[in-house]
Amino acid sequence: MTAGKSGGDLTTDVSAWLDSARTIAADAGKILMNWYGGPCRTERKGVVDLVTEADRAAESHILGAIRERFPEHSVLAEESAGTEWRVLADEGIRAEAPLWLIDPLDGTTNFAHGFPWFCVSIGVAVKGEVLAGVVHDPLRGETFEAAKGIGARFNGARVSVSSARSLDESLLVTGFAYDIRTNPETNLDTFARFALRCQGVRRTGSAALDLCAVAAGRADGFWELRLKPWDTAAGWLIVQEAGGRVTDGRGDSFHLTAPVIVASNGRIHGEMIETLRTVKG
Repeated sequence: MTAGKSGGDLTTDVSAWLDSARTIAADAGKILMNWYGGPCRTERKGVVDLVTEADRAAESHILGAIRERFPEHSVLAEESAGTEWRVLADEGIRAEAPLWLIDPLDGTTNFAHGFPWFCVSIGVAVKGEVLAGVVHDPLRGETFEAAKGIGARFNGARVSVSSARSLDESLLVTGFAYDIRTNPETNLDTFARFALRCQGVRRTGSAALDLCAVAAGRADGFWELRLKPWDTAAGWLIVQEAGGRVTDGRGDSFHLTAPVIVASNGRIHGEMIETLRTVKG
């Protein structure tokens, strides 16, 4: 992690960060596509947690690009954070310098198996508040982005959440933590409960794209346990700027190290929180 301070007008700064994040994410996406579908060495970080050569190549490019453009900023990236990620996140949230939160390949397991659902996620936060975010899907050529207070966009056009008013008419998305085999809190009971209350639940394998699906109205709600800051930073802002709501699992304000994230179009949020509370009870 590198640290320093940002200077100048914040509005101008955020615009520059967003422009850079968009370009850097697109370039990282090209790197991923160079590897996708071909030979790519895969290693295990855990029982079901993978990392590939593509993850590392994309992250290396992203880190180099950020340090070249913003050498005074802090960076927290998935593959270089290691086991100290929480300490690094806390340091970055407290620091004066903008903190870049990087997932160079969200959906690594999908990518490694040739399943076409993965992306690059880049968020920029100042003292825990995400001010700019970009999620880029290189396979489909889709880019979601947002800056605090100016709305969310999909390939340059304004985007907004769905109008679904109840769980009964909603499509939800979720995921399962990498420690599903070892942690007794698995999300399986919650998945079953939601499946009985809504039109459908999808498990795609990319939290960042799931959040963007909510922002674009492709899904009405999303929840997941034990995500990392780089998984949620950009998508969190994009959902909010698209008119949605993001909280923790109790319905309280979300933060980058929250153990549960719940995102929705806002209209079904209360039902989602109540369902989570029912399962916990």
